Amino acid sequence: MKQYTTLQVAVDSHIATLTFNRPEVLNALNTLVVGEALEAVQELGRDPDTWVLVLTGAGRAFVAGADIAEMCDKTPEQARTYSELGHSLMNAIQFMDKPVIAAVNGFALGGGVEVALSCDIRIASDQARFGLPETILGIIPGWGATQRAARLIGTAATKELIFTGDHISAQRALEIGLINRMVPHDELMDTVTDMARRISRQGRTALARAKQVINQGVERPLREGCAMEIDAFVSCFGTEDRREGMQAFLEKRKPSFTGR
Repeated sequence: MKQYTTLQVAVDSHIATLTFNRPEVLNALNTLVVGEALEAVQELGRDPDTWVLVLTGAGRAFVAGADIAEMCDKTPEQARTYSELGHSLMNAIQFMDKPVIAAVNGFALGGGVEVALSCDIRIASDQARFGLPETILGIIPGWGATQRAARLIGTAATKELIFTGDHISAQRALEIGLINRMVPHDELMDTVTDMARRISRQGRTALARAKQVINQGVERPLREGCAMEIDAFVSCFGTEDRREGMQAFLEKRKPSFTGR
């Protein structure tokens, strides 16, 4: 695995952990971080030894937003390039064919919320704080929060977060559906690792198809989404994973999936 300047990446037992590693600035995202994270996510997406990806942050923060010092003097044209780069990262996370879990260990603000929103599952420490404070800077979220948050927690809760810029607790994030689960801070990584291990035992082709259908179907009318589900369900029957999974069930043993 390539070594990165602003990230730590490790793969153990088919679970990759990508850690944003700029703790001195609460893991703020600048162009270098976003570019390295995009490259790492794409590399892990191609890595046959990676079955589940975990994203987390070093120190007191998950990701405390974008680097304001870098954004301060951008022209509108430069801002477009910056926004498009961020969207490329979020799309790479959301649409990779492997499950992605956000382990939110501390502050998740602005771009940090957008990274978490791009993940499939969000588990947070009870010490985590969330917020979309861009309007206090005279801008709006630029890496997908207006769209992903509205789809996840509804337009009313999204507008409240963006319009006020308020920070909310992990408990409040749980209440509005922004996160899946809140756990004691010192249990966060054990909880995430346990979930990642359980996910990694499932049929990998089935996981990829399920993620694809959920992601694409949610933006389509119900009938179209259900038609997509039928096609994906049928396609599973042509895989080695399906044959192995059903045979293992009948033989009362654990399956040995190959991802084919």
